[in-house]
Amino acid sequence: MNSTASRSKITVSADGRGLVSHSGALLLMQTLRITGLGKDLSQRLERWRPGRAVHDPAKILTDLALTQALGGDCLADIAVLRSQPELFGPIASDPTVSRLIDRLAADETRALKAIRAARATARRRVWHLAAGRAPGDDGRPVIVDLDATIVISHSDKQHAAPTWKKSYGFHPMTAFADHGPGGGGEPLALLLRPGNAGSNTAADHIETTRLALAQLPQHLRRNVLVRTDSGGGTREFLTWLTRPGRWLKYSIGFTITDDIGQAIGKLPATAWTPAYDADQRPRPGAWVAELTGLLELSGWPKGMRVIVRKERPHPGAQLRFTDLDGHRFTCFVTNAKGGQLADLELRHRRRARAEDRIRAAKDTGLRNLPLHDFTQNQIWLEIVALACELLAWTQILALHGTDARRYEPKRLRLRLFAVAGRLVHGGRRLHLRITARWPWAHQIITALTRLHALPAPT
Repeated sequence: MNSTASRSKITVSADGRGLVSHSGALLLMQTLRITGLGKDLSQRLERWRPGRAVHDPAKILTDLALTQALGGDCLADIAVLRSQPELFGPIASDPTVSRLIDRLAADETRALKAIRAARATARRRVWHLAAGRAPGDDGRPVIVDLDATIVISHSDKQHAAPTWKKSYGFHPMTAFADHGPGGGGEPLALLLRPGNAGSNTAADHIETTRLALAQLPQHLRRNVLVRTDSGGGTREFLTWLTRPGRWLKYSIGFTITDDIGQAIGKLPATAWTPAYDADQRPRPGAWVAELTGLLELSGWPKGMRVIVRKERPHPGAQLRFTDLDGHRFTCFVTNAKGGQLADLELRHRRRARAEDRIRAAKDTGLRNLPLHDFTQNQIWLEIVALACELLAWTQILALHGTDARRYEPKRLRLRLFAVAGRLVHGGRRLHLRITARWPWAHQIITALTRLHALPAPT
């Protein structure tokens, strides 16, 4: 055991010069430059820029997104950037930031349309630059995962209400583009809803899916797989997904009704095939079967298949009333025409990655809705989406081929963004020096080199 008694006492003074914290945020700033998001957003938000204003509304929003990407969870946290103008440039004051949010919230429909259009344009460029690493580039469907989550409110904000989990706050609906097992994901839509919004409200599922599809490049919108839990298993939502001309695939959880329970009891033992684990190997104690031919499905979309999974609950698990003969059953529906049942069931089960995306978003500003008005908090959610996208785009453009491609926000901040550095002037340039002892210094330098090699939009 090493004793700390002999260590020298460290004295502190606030007189350092040329030092910057969060110097790894240069990765996010370079990603922002390459996407052209700032320029496009500046043009689209020009109407909300007062005469003689010093600060561009687009710069304020992207600064807030940078703040959230670095761990901030309120407007005032932008002070972290303001204290380091050498790295982040001029930053608006707190009153200026608040006034901009008020102006955008007062014209919510047009403001959200402008921000979302800029995000879609930047996404199209990023996915083009990713060259084979972006969703849909391998010919497989772009997977869009829908899920709702609870955001707790500790004060009486507008439309905060009791939730179905006996808490108090909001119940936003989210949609994420899944990057697969080799990466994370990026938000396509964050739709704010009151706390008492239903989990299976078809109108909210439709609106969230519509917003998500609008974020995708045009040529990929007919090669999309929509996944969600049983909250989306409503006749209205499924009918909307399968409307002629939409060409969407779906894999959606389905509530086990009495008819389904009776159909399960009629299945012969030979109808069950082994389910797969995460590595696509047969999983002991789990099986899948198809129920489509045993159910009356008139009124449901044509081509809908019902697939059921049964498994032995783990020791100590509490059985539910839908569990039969000591087995746990779950159902989902899909319009996939082919494929092994075990493959389709595994593909559906992987929608649980949406929970990881939501957790990452809550670490990037979604956990706390800091404003009072409902429209203001919807603007806040768009900034949360920008922050999450900056993180995801940095990973897909600069951190591919490394473990950091799968890092969640907390680890990105700890290892890459939080590193301190020294800004040195020389040759009419600024040079950022990172300590050679930082274990991830080489990873930061390599990522920045990759970003510098990518062309920025003119």
